[in-house]
Amino acid sequence: MSCYTLGIDTSNYATSLAVFDTAGEVVCAKKRFLPVKEGQLGLRQSDALFHHTAALPEMLEELGHEFDLTRIAAVGVSQKPRPVEGSYMPCFLAGVNAATAFALARGIPLIHTTHQQGHAAAALFAAEGDKLFRQKVLLFHISGGTTDLLLCDEVRRIETLGTSTDLYAGQAVDRVGVKLGFGFPAGAEVSHLAANCTEPIKPRSSVRGMQCSLSGLENQCNALLKEGKSPEYVCKYCLLCVADTVVKMTKAAQKEYPGLPVVCAGGVMSSDIIHAWVQQRLPKVYFVPGQYSSDNAIGVSILAAREAGLWLK
Repeated sequence: MSCYTLGIDTSNYATSLAVFDTAGEVVCAKKRFLPVKEGQLGLRQSDALFHHTAALPEMLEELGHEFDLTRIAAVGVSQKPRPVEGSYMPCFLAGVNAATAFALARGIPLIHTTHQQGHAAAALFAAEGDKLFRQKVLLFHISGGTTDLLLCDEVRRIETLGTSTDLYAGQAVDRVGVKLGFGFPAGAEVSHLAANCTEPIKPRSSVRGMQCSLSGLENQCNALLKEGKSPEYVCKYCLLCVADTVVKMTKAAQKEYPGLPVVCAGGVMSSDIIHAWVQQRLPKVYFVPGQYSSDNAIGVSILAAREAGLWLK
């Protein structure tokens, strides 16, 4: 018999809600990007918290028109960015407050998790259903705030194996996009423009073992624009540098952890150009649809079901 769980995620990019059916299906998902003024590269945390607080009641009402929320058996919420001590961002307080109120009003379990674990769960579920939740997996979480290569053990334990020593991949992509006049976040527009470039490109990435550096990527892209390269070319170059970084870091990880599945998550990894470049060189790497890769509450709803003892008992 099916049980249903609600997931809530309030990241620095989007307000997200999702309902998961423990029979193994995502029933519905809602997402609303936070409004960012033209030319800006993000929001102050106070503004993000305000926008989440304003959006959540409206989105819950919308969700209630599609699904009977009285059938929810447990609620999950992202309470911080990562499952490590000291990880904190005020924007997650909006989700925690809404989830706590919902759970107390309904008298149902409240499960606290993290944004990163939510990303991991959504990606693993999209890749192989429940199979990857039972083993160790190499997981890339690449977004505006992360460029992390993780050793994910049943999602409950996550160890960072490698990361960027400076700029994150999503930051580099967004800065290129905003410089070209796109709104923030700019990943979708950068990918769309890059798809129009047919010129062959040889990216230059900076990787040492499982660590990478991406600060030079922004400088390279600015230099290419000054040289007169087209915006399409520069966008494609930016994405291919990220893709080449993923390939090199993966190969380094596979030497130490041979045989483990590799899954790519995070908004940046929803790019078709990155997907094609990586899979041409590493065909066994899992990429998942954008709905499961970018910021979402799907993984949070899945983790709520598992930790409440409703799924994968």
